[in-house]
Amino acid sequence: MKKIIIILMLSLGVQVMAQQDAQYTQYMYNTLSVNPAYAGSRGVLSLSGLYRSQWVGFDGAPTTQTFNIHSPVSRRVGLGLSIVNDEIGNGTNQDTYFDGSFSYTIPVSDNDAKLSFGVKVGGHLLNLDFNRLQNFNPSPNTIQESNIDNKFSPNFGAGVYYHTERFYAGLSIPNFLETEHFESSGSSSFLAQERMNWYLISGFVTDLSYDWKFKPTVLFKLVDGAPLQADLSANFLYREKLTLGAAYRWSAAWSALFGYQLNDKLMLGLAYDREITELGSTAFNNGSFEFFLRFEFLTRYRKVVTPRFF
Repeated sequence: MKKIIIILMLSLGVQVMAQQDAQYTQYMYNTLSVNPAYAGSRGVLSLSGLYRSQWVGFDGAPTTQTFNIHSPVSRRVGLGLSIVNDEIGNGTNQDTYFDGSFSYTIPVSDNDAKLSFGVKVGGHLLNLDFNRLQNFNPSPNTIQESNIDNKFSPNFGAGVYYHTERFYAGLSIPNFLETEHFESSGSSSFLAQERMNWYLISGFVTDLSYDWKFKPTVLFKLVDGAPLQADLSANFLYREKLTLGAAYRWSAAWSALFGYQLNDKLMLGLAYDREITELGSTAFNNGSFEFFLRFEFLTRYRKVVTPRFF
C-alpha cells in the first residue's frame, strides 16, 4: 500500500519521504536477500528463486522477482549474489537491486554453533515512467519531466548470523546509504528518499514426534517513517519432506504456507496471503501469492546431503 501511495503522490507532484524494501511471506527461505552473513551457511552451492504477485486482481499491484545464489568457498568464507526486481503500476515504478555478499564464519562452541559476519556491496536501478499511469494528464503543475530512466545508486550493507543445527538468529541492515532521488519541479524538491531498513530474523526447530517437527520463525523489520513490521510463522515438517504452516503479518495479513522437498536437491514452496485491512475486503483484491524454488549442489565441503532446516 505504501508504494501505491507513493505513485499517487508522485503523480500529484507531492514530495515523498521514504521507500521500503520488498516484503516476503517465505522470508525464512529468502534470508540472503536481507542478510549477507547468510552466504554459504547451507554448506552447498544453493540457487533459489522467488516470485511474488501481490493483491491479485488489483490493476497495477506490486510484483517481485528474486534470485539468490551462494556457496561456501572455504571452511569459513562464503560468497553470494542476490538480484531483486520490484515493480508496481504496470511498469510505472521499477526497482532492481543487485548485491554481492561476503561472509566469514567462526565456531563459537563445541556443539556446532557458528557466528557469521557478512558484508554486501551493490547497487540499485530506479526507473520511473509516469506515461504508464492510466488517465495521466500532464499539466504545468505535474512532474512528467521528472521521469527517471534506470538511475544507478550504489549501496552497501552488513549483517550478523548465529546458527546451530536447530536454531538461528540474524540482525542486518541491507542498505546503509539513504539515497535521495532528486528532481526539482515546482514545489517538489525530490521524488523519493530510500530509508535504512533494520531486519531481525530468528527461528528454531524441535521434534514433536518421530515424524513431525515444529519450525516457528519470526521477522521484524523497522524503517523510519513506517510502523514496525512483524511476521510470525509456524511451520510443521513431516518426515523432512512436507511442510505445512500458517503465518501472521501484524495488522496486515494471514498466510498459508506449503513446501515440499522433492528430492535431496530440489525444494518447492508456495504461500498465499489474505489481507485483514480494508484493502482485503475489496472485490478487486484476491490475495497475494508467492512461489519459491531452490536447487542445491553437493560440494567438497559437504559430501553427504543431510537435512538443513535453515
